[in-house]
Amino acid sequence: MRRLIAPALLLAGLLYPFAVYFGMARFAPWQFALLLGGLWLARALTGGRRPADLWMAALALVFCGLLALFNSPLLLRWYPVLISTFMLSLFGLSLKFGPPVIERLARLREPELPAIAIHYTRQVTKVWCLFFLFNGLVAAGLTLWAPLSWWTLYNGLIAYGLMGLLFAIEWLVRQKVRGRA
Repeated sequence: MRRLIAPALLLAGLLYPFAVYFGMARFAPWQFALLLGGLWLARALTGGRRPADLWMAALALVFCGLLALFNSPLLLRWYPVLISTFMLSLFGLSLKFGPPVIERLARLREPELPAIAIHYTRQVTKVWCLFFLFNGLVAAGLTLWAPLSWWTLYNGLIAYGLMGLLFAIEWLVRQKVRGRA
């Protein structure tokens, strides 16, 4: 069961903007809240017991509770901002309390990292923090001032394209840094 929850939550997050765009005519916001809240509750009950995991699940459940209570279509559009805030917090706090997220990921492949790689992974984590800050601000701006179609386009397509571009640029930079080391 635990192995199914994380991919289901990821898939829900990826499809969320399109579900909102196409589903608002058929489903009420409280119904979205039930589905999303069910996934986050399942994650909380079956996931890791790290404080960050529990805080994220608790905040997501509060969001889903407010969405169900107010049944607001506008509130539906704040979910990508919440996720960007979670990611910014996760990456940012890892810089303070270490090791940085990117260093942890790098150590999965190469447990003994040289000093230059540790410095590099710290810098990449900072870049991702800036990305999540930018992404959250754009998502918030679109939530407040743009039509639903623009919000859907950015949060359902452009944001993921920007993430992919950042991954590609980082990979190219990493190859160059590795060549020097």
